[in-house]
Amino acid sequence: MKKAIIPILYALVFSFGNVLASNKPLPKDINSIINQLTLEQKARLLVGCTGSDNGLSHMVAGSAGYTFPIDSLGIPSINLADGPVGVRITPVPSNWKYIIYDSLGIPSAGPAENPASGKSPSPYPIKKYTSYCTCFPSTTALAATWNKDIARLEGNAIGNEARAYGVDIVLTPGINIMRNPLCGRNFEYFSEDPYLSGIMGAAMINGIQDKGIGTSLKHFIANNQQTGKLYNDARISQRALREIYLKGFEICIKNSDPWTVMGSYNKIGGKYTQANPELLKTILRDEWKYDGLIVTDWYKKRDTTGQLNGGTDLMMPGEQSQIDEIIAGVKSGRISEATLNESVKYTLELIFKSISYKNWKYTEAPNLSENAELARNIATEGMVLLKNDNSFLPIPKGTKIALFGATAYKSIAGGTGSSNVNKAHITDISTGLENGGYQLNNRLKGIYTKFVEFQNDLLDKHPQSTDWEKLSYNRTVIPEMDLTKAENTIEQEAKNSDIALIVIGRGSGEESDRRLEGDFYLTPEEKFMIEKVSSQFHALGKKVAVVMNVCGVMEMNSWKEKPDAILLAWFPGQECGDAITDIISGKVNPSGKLPMTFPTDYFDIPSSKNFPMVGETKSGKNFDYTNYEEDIWVGYRYFNTVKQSIVYPFGYGLSYTNFSFSKPKIERNNNKWIANIEVTNTGNVSGKEVVQLYISAPETFIQKPGIELKAFGKTRELKPGESEIIKLQFTDYDIASFDENNSQWLTSKGKYLLSFGSSSNDLKATIPFSIRKDKTWKVNDVLKPVEKVNVMKLSIK
Repeated sequence: MKKAIIPILYALVFSFGNVLASNKPLPKDINSIINQLTLEQKARLLVGCTGSDNGLSHMVAGSAGYTFPIDSLGIPSINLADGPVGVRITPVPSNWKYIIYDSLGIPSAGPAENPASGKSPSPYPIKKYTSYCTCFPSTTALAATWNKDIARLEGNAIGNEARAYGVDIVLTPGINIMRNPLCGRNFEYFSEDPYLSGIMGAAMINGIQDKGIGTSLKHFIANNQQTGKLYNDARISQRALREIYLKGFEICIKNSDPWTVMGSYNKIGGKYTQANPELLKTILRDEWKYDGLIVTDWYKKRDTTGQLNGGTDLMMPGEQSQIDEIIAGVKSGRISEATLNESVKYTLELIFKSISYKNWKYTEAPNLSENAELARNIATEGMVLLKNDNSFLPIPKGTKIALFGATAYKSIAGGTGSSNVNKAHITDISTGLENGGYQLNNRLKGIYTKFVEFQNDLLDKHPQSTDWEKLSYNRTVIPEMDLTKAENTIEQEAKNSDIALIVIGRGSGEESDRRLEGDFYLTPEEKFMIEKVSSQFHALGKKVAVVMNVCGVMEMNSWKEKPDAILLAWFPGQECGDAITDIISGKVNPSGKLPMTFPTDYFDIPSSKNFPMVGETKSGKNFDYTNYEEDIWVGYRYFNTVKQSIVYPFGYGLSYTNFSFSKPKIERNNNKWIANIEVTNTGNVSGKEVVQLYISAPETFIQKPGIELKAFGKTRELKPGESEIIKLQFTDYDIASFDENNSQWLTSKGKYLLSFGSSSNDLKATIPFSIRKDKTWKVNDVLKPVEKVNVMKLSIK
């Protein structure tokens, strides 16, 4: 998402809202307010503006946008701020500042004193500080926890920070499907699976809105590539839309009540999503009964009349031409009074729920130390132990480590774009290891430190930026050092160190999709480093671990056998180094599970035939339009069904202990199926385990995946020998497939198999159940692709 060019006059991080009025009750009759509005006022309410720091309203430096205030009717401006892994606002010190933002939301001039401001400092006592926010781990890392409770806790923390700083709406979560690992924005999304995405997204929404702060569920729908996304027509069968790409949003909305839903840029069925009444009105409003506000994504202006008639309510960040189009549209009859008033109603309802309407004023700063600890805990719980031969990990404190990899010394907290969070610090992996009591080989540390400093100076595109910008918008991802002429150094490190730890880094952002060479695949420098370090250390009987500080899926088949252990740390947030050290040291037992499949090779992925290549795809297929020929066969649904070899399956993750599953049980309780399984820690270390419930359906005229995730749960931390019964539930509708020919959901009669697994490839216990008769749920026959998609047919082995 791109941000507005907004000059902001700002005091004490925030001005104090309307402190003159008492807490206002919600209006009893919004229609009476609508009747008092002029046509121009209605139009302005539906178009974003630059905000106001006067009267009933307040501004927050770095917010993405504002609604229009009408003080005479008690209507304040409310503000909306990114983002996916924490509140994105500008860290303004507690004095008057003037900050100018460029089109990416990056301060282009400032902060600097604003002598033109006629305001005086607030009379309210305040402890001076800077409005930093907590940078939590990436959404993918959160998904890898498979823990709804911790997702809600993160939401609570984000909500608290937003409330403290006067932010009304946080533009999160994004729950688009990881259709292809090269999508540059996958790190902002949860999973290749719609159920996991929907449930975790709902928990995040509920956590934020617990604190009286709104959310924005996005990007509705099919924002699955960055290349050509402003115009791309996602051509998807109705079945794949319903079962894969819409299902997560449906689950999320039915398990939470997001205050807003954000439309994506792309097209569906040949129409832009933001102007598509079949998507926004027929499905979102009529079928799912959504009654919140629908907002555009930022900056790419469309036909405003078409957007309003299509079901979008609020145009962001807003420009005068959109106001003019609305006024002209109403006067000409192209926009009905009823359509206009309905969108005004949704906008007013949103405003009247906001903290701005409730006379927000600053009381105290958020507890950033407490939230940093939570971010660290979430990071550790989301890390996935992919390999641990002969229980190499955990590593005793005091071990002398040869730490290889530039990213170890300048680590990656998160991705770029709207997910940037302006934090006070990032703990690099090298620092975290030293904090945790490990000895780093000083010579190697010195070499890498100099290399990182040189590369940072060489590659820094914004050398004049502030310290906080260098931790955020302008943080450089350092390329790997070439060690081909340093085999002697590697040999010396092997002699002088106890073990080797190699860190691989990958950046990612919304500005571009990923590339195959040097991104999905290792760079030549990384290949050499892993090969030579592993062989030299192994020759001396010493072990090697790899830590992956990466955005998502990489090719691993060619190198996974070389190290003794592999830890997937994702983008772990600001506490990166300390969190990784917690796992390395055994302070925390890893319990993360993969929210996606790691294939043997990129071209094993069905969508690889219909996905753009950065720098090559500039028009036509996979740019102007993309055919989703793989249909529903995304991720494990494909690999498990055709029994295709993979590197690591969906749901996979090791632990420092072992667990057994026993006593499976299923029973019918009214309209729900209740399934129980007993999980026992059979190892010697305390730990948590994830229970994944998969359903295998009987054969019918609809070809179905071999298994599909329909519920999951996570144990508390179990001591050795301790057990816990995990209770999961689902309904007949939850296991239905979409019948395109009859435009209905269908749960066929017959025998089903329920499997409890620790991954999609490791099913620990099974139990059959039966459905006696077909059950159907009719829906509208909408969102057909403009051209029939030649969907793939599977050949089942």
